Formats: sequence, structure tokens, C-alpha cells
Amino acid sequence: MTFVQLIDCRTSRFEELDRLMNQWVEQTRGRRTATHAVVGKDRGDTSHLVEIVEFPSYEEAMRNSKLPETDRIFREMSALCEGTPTFTDLDVVRDARLNADTARRFFEIVTASHDLSPLTGLVEEDYRDHDPANERDVVGLKDLRRELDAWRAGFDFTFRAEDRVAQGDRVCTRWSWEGIHKGDFLGIPATGRRATMTGMTVFRFSTSGRVAEGWWQYDRLGLLRQLGAVEPPEL
Repeated sequence: MTFVQLIDCRTSRFEELDRLMNQWVEQTRGRRTATHAVVGKDRGDTSHLVEIVEFPSYEEAMRNSKLPETDRIFREMSALCEGTPTFTDLDVVRDARLNADTARRFFEIVTASHDLSPLTGLVEEDYRDHDPANERDVVGLKDLRRELDAWRAGFDFTFRAEDRVAQGDRVCTRWSWEGIHKGDFLGIPATGRRATMTGMTVFRFSTSGRVAEGWWQYDRLGLLRQLGAVEPPEL
């Protein structure tokens, strides 16, 4: 996020205004440059509305304002409001996506910390972990640490975040992993082999901002093949 517009107005005809906004969304599909829009209603004065519209840049916002549909909708919107809506243009100087930052910190701790105690402030005590490679879910921070320690004992490894997407209480990280097999892992003695894999993790966050649940997808079978524990399929 680099640029946002705040649109401030008063109206007693919110339903009509809402339909007008829906028309603009439909009519500008494929051409608008706005990427995100939120409309808030003042709890102390329900006629007072504020719309927050996000753009990739100021220049893209200006392109958006020059669309013929934008000009027409604005004139119709003004007719529904008590007075002319006001616009505030804001260059974003701080964009703190707190859950995404916590997800990033999780992977940093798992990779680099000498112990996993810092996870206490990031993960709920009743955390639930879903990993299709496990027979049952891992439940609780204590068991999560035990699961992670098994990986750390078996490999010197690093995660690299390729993409991270946050929406609502979910954060998805697409990652690549590289490790050297240094110790016993799933009963496989250390081989010294280098292995790689890719995967994705979706975290759900609690209202306290801690990780409450996780879903993992990765190719464990491919990892075992790289360690020589499973024969590759015949072609």
C-alpha cells in the first residue's frame, strides 16, 4: 500500500449510495486501478460515512479518477449526500500488517533461534497444527515445539518466504526450504545430503494477535526420496 484516498460524506440514503458504489465496481471492472475499498459508518452519527480507497500509487489514483464512470458516479453520489463529499489524499508512510509480521517472525525463530522459547509470545497455548504428513493434529504449543525440534535435530535448514498474503485473521506464506540432513529424522540416520522443497503455510490468528491454528502443505515424500529413504517412481 502506497497511497489512499479518504472520502468523507453525510447521507441519510445509504442504501441508494451502496447500490451506486456497486454499479461503479461492476462498470469499471478490468479498468479501475483501486485495489481495496472499505466503507465505515460513524457509530455516533449514522449519517456520517467514510470510505477508504487503496491504490498502488498517486498516479494510479489519478488514472482512476479520470474514468468516465468515476466522474458520473461522483455526481450521482453528491446528489445523495448532504453537501459535497470531501477527499483527502494520503501518501502511506507506515503500513504495519501485524499478523503478517508475526508470521514472518515465526519462521525466523524456527530457523535461527537456538531455542524455541520466543514462540511463547507468538503462538497460543492451545494452538492446533494440521499437517497431512502426521497421523493426527498437533495440539498445544508444547507439542508444536516438540514437532519443530524433531525437524531442527534432523536438519540444518532455512526457510525463504517467496510470497506472503494476509487477509482478515489469516496469513498465507509460500516458502522454499533447504536443509542438510545432519541427524536422525523419522528413523533415518544422518546422510549429510542437501535437500530442498517448497510448500505453503496458512496461519489463523486469534483476537490477541497470536497464531491459533496452522495448515501446512509440502512434499514430504519428495524429501524422503532426496534422503534416499524412498525409491523414486519408475518411469
